[in-house]
Amino acid sequence: MSSARQAVVSGIEARAAGAGIVLDVEQQRLVARLADLAPRRSWPGRRAPAPRGLYVHGSAGRGKSWLANAFYDASPSPKVRVHFHSFFEELHRRAHEHRDNPAALTQAIADVLGDSDLLYFDELHVHDSGDARLLTRLLEYVFARQITVLATSNYAPHDLLPNPIWHHIFEPGIALITAHLDIYHLTGTTDYRADNHSHTAGFASGRWVTSPPPEGLPDRSEHTVLTVGGRRFPVLAEREGQLWVSFTQVCDSPVSTIEYVQWVHQFRTWVITDIPTFDTANAEAQQRFINLVDILVDTDRPTTFVSPHTLPAFLTYATTARPDAFRMASRLHLLRTT
Repeated sequence: MSSARQAVVSGIEARAAGAGIVLDVEQQRLVARLADLAPRRSWPGRRAPAPRGLYVHGSAGRGKSWLANAFYDASPSPKVRVHFHSFFEELHRRAHEHRDNPAALTQAIADVLGDSDLLYFDELHVHDSGDARLLTRLLEYVFARQITVLATSNYAPHDLLPNPIWHHIFEPGIALITAHLDIYHLTGTTDYRADNHSHTAGFASGRWVTSPPPEGLPDRSEHTVLTVGGRRFPVLAEREGQLWVSFTQVCDSPVSTIEYVQWVHQFRTWVITDIPTFDTANAEAQQRFINLVDILVDTDRPTTFVSPHTLPAFLTYATTARPDAFRMASRLHLLRTT
């Protein structure tokens, strides 16, 4: 085993041991495959070929992102990690900065990736035809430049953009994924998030509660407005780096992931109140809530969810409502419940 490969394996194993995690057989196999992405030694004056990339898919909570993050932290390569929602927000913002450049999108991708030899794309999923086109352009860019790609997803490549009306739009992107990446299905029957009982930090230190928090709900005098890109959004309160917002304000209103991404960087903790069951919320509100949970987990923001319904009651309706609801359900299991 090469020194770079061994360093990656040792780094992942040390991280697991430090967290008290015992990797199952399927996860151990994935560790071995991740180690194959370690940089290769080149002859003097000649660039080594990029390791063949990897697309890891499987059910929610099986450890894909945890292992990929551990690999990413252990890898010595110049690297960049992007998450689905934050990537497209940054790409749109940078493309706007280069709007006078005929190659604005290519320049925006170059800005995001920099001089990276490794791109780690976490939680890859595609439900929008516009996102599909942008993602295809990204794949064309990275493979043309021999950048090693690691992607995690709940979807096998051919199941991306599953809507049959739009699926053909991402077929070129799927062809790029299957041509340039090895496909690895991480199997297993255990959702490790559901078995998680550590509530010490980050999103997992948050709560799902059926009565207002001890500090009390904001009164009318605390109601305020946030401004993003000239648009105004009413919220319940700002309290020393904490955002208080109702489900109606943040999900049942025309709020996009662009605002969510900005707010998670502005506010360290969140409280979301008056969360209904999905059978009483429209499809757009449901999808916004799923997207918001994705972003809160990715940025590891402690969040209190206040609902008249218990978490099991909420999930009874939520898990059948939207394509990515299963991932949201797995992530909400990280919370303490009262």
